[in-house]
Amino acid sequence: MTKQCRNLREDREMTETNQRIAYGQTLVELGAENPDLVVLDADLAGSTMGKMFEEAYPERHFEMGIAEANMTSVAAGLAQTGKIPFTNSFAVFAGGRAFDQIRQTIAIGKLNVKIVGSSAGLSDFGDGATHQCVEDLAMFRAVPNMTVICPADANETAAATRAIAAYDGPVYMRLNRNPYENVTPADQPFEIGKVRMLRDGTDVVVFAVGKMVLLALQAAEMLQDEISVRVVNVSTIKPLDRAGIIAMTEGMHGVVTAEEHNICGGLGSAVAEALCRNPKPVTFVGIEDSFGCSAHNYEELLAHYGLTAEHIAQAVREEMAAR
Repeated sequence: MTKQCRNLREDREMTETNQRIAYGQTLVELGAENPDLVVLDADLAGSTMGKMFEEAYPERHFEMGIAEANMTSVAAGLAQTGKIPFTNSFAVFAGGRAFDQIRQTIAIGKLNVKIVGSSAGLSDFGDGATHQCVEDLAMFRAVPNMTVICPADANETAAATRAIAAYDGPVYMRLNRNPYENVTPADQPFEIGKVRMLRDGTDVVVFAVGKMVLLALQAAEMLQDEISVRVVNVSTIKPLDRAGIIAMTEGMHGVVTAEEHNICGGLGSAVAEALCRNPKPVTFVGIEDSFGCSAHNYEELLAHYGLTAEHIAQAVREEMAAR
């Protein structure tokens, strides 16, 4: 294979498996369908893929500079005029720098603003703790009136973007920076507030979110001759599908949660809350209440923080051993 052909294949694979690109492409499609959809960026359009919308509809894209709080306030104003604004920045800045505006104006006012946090979790591996957002799910979960979405892959990102554009109310959506294998079908509609089982099993159920859904499926494959593992994608963190969570644990010997997020306040906490009246033993796989750090690559960071298929498999084994 020539270098040119190899590069073309890699570009195509990235387009098909990168959440940011799937998001940008879907925004362009939605822009053609709805003239009220507008996009705002905070000096990061080249990374968030807001640039794709800017190229298609320059009159509906607003470059706000390094000023997330101001961007969020402008988005609130646009929402009050009937527009559907999507704000874009790195996850750590989208919520952290603009929390006051999100809480006081958007959430209290139930304004129709979509906040999209890009390069979330540890996926911005090179920039370290300041740029790796590991607490955003907990923060946005705690804000009343806020819907919180974390798609499993690029396919689900495209579907989720369509769903939140059609939803009337404030939404936070978390996206990964790096391409990885799709685990959900293309063109499958996204239903806000519903969990979806991707693999059935009879011994232990793993509830996973984002990149960890792929790793949970890999762990289940590793254990197939040892333990029967059910894998459930929890792409809506809030409103949490409590009935679905409880139903998925019926007959299970134990529960494992897997998230690229601080174990304090994220998916694990949400699942434990859902099960408090239907208790099951729960093991959390996540970041152990610490900030991120720099690394040579994304996989190195995931291994350092215990966020691998092997770590999930070991958590499943421990659940079975403790029954």
